[in-house]
Amino acid sequence: MPELPEVEVSRQGLLPYLSQQYIVGAVVRTPRLRHEIPAGLGARLAGLRVDAILRRGKYLLFDCQSTLGGGWLLLHLGMSGSLRLVPLATPAGQHDHVDLVFAQTVLRLRDPRRFGALLWYEGAKVEEHPALASLGIEPLSDGFNGAWLCSAMRVRRAPIKPLLMDARLVVGIGNIYAAESLHQAGISPLRKANRISRERYDVLADAIHATLMAAIAAGGSTVRDYVHSDGGAGCFQVSCAVYGRAGESCPGCARPVRVIRQAGRSTFYCPHCQR
Repeated sequence: MPELPEVEVSRQGLLPYLSQQYIVGAVVRTPRLRHEIPAGLGARLAGLRVDAILRRGKYLLFDCQSTLGGGWLLLHLGMSGSLRLVPLATPAGQHDHVDLVFAQTVLRLRDPRRFGALLWYEGAKVEEHPALASLGIEPLSDGFNGAWLCSAMRVRRAPIKPLLMDARLVVGIGNIYAAESLHQAGISPLRKANRISRERYDVLADAIHATLMAAIAAGGSTVRDYVHSDGGAGCFQVSCAVYGRAGESCPGCARPVRVIRQAGRSTFYCPHCQR
């Protein structure tokens, strides 16, 4: 699933091509993805300018002249979605479900599993949309630090890793980046959240920030179907210390990396380095 770094890489890749460009229309080839696609979407979008492309968690937010009577297009890539910029009149493939048509290019949404979402919100205050209102803190924001983590986790007795992946608390970290951040911080994914000291939360917050920034710089992680808007692939996964490396040597101590199941997901960690 595309997580925060992959969505941010997509946002940065689209900005030079779509910012301040007018939408000619939309081609919708399926009535729904995870939710129904708004009826008459092409007519709503036609003639609107993309003033900005923002990110909230794993949502891309296209500001379509929201302060001038337009609105916001909210796009979530789901489990297998990807965005491509393709030339006009490029034939659509089997899983190419939606095109946003501009004068010089087409933004194409491909989603084999159809777990993505395309939503429309009229008005300027997009943060009030139900899909965004319940989201937690942004881990790359100024407010995310060890003090915030310690305060948020001090009454929680669940293991720390599933909590880091709970979008109601922190958005967009995901399985790969939670595992890598915990390894970098030397914290076991099994440790209960309320049994971690403030000092260790300071280290963890820094590790999360560093891991996400490194992933963005590497173009994200290419797992399954994720690609950039230009069709390229991310490469962060090749530098992972523990994720996907069960049985291989931990780069810190050379002992085998273990894998367990937590909340239905695979957790990779080093029992020696992470306590």
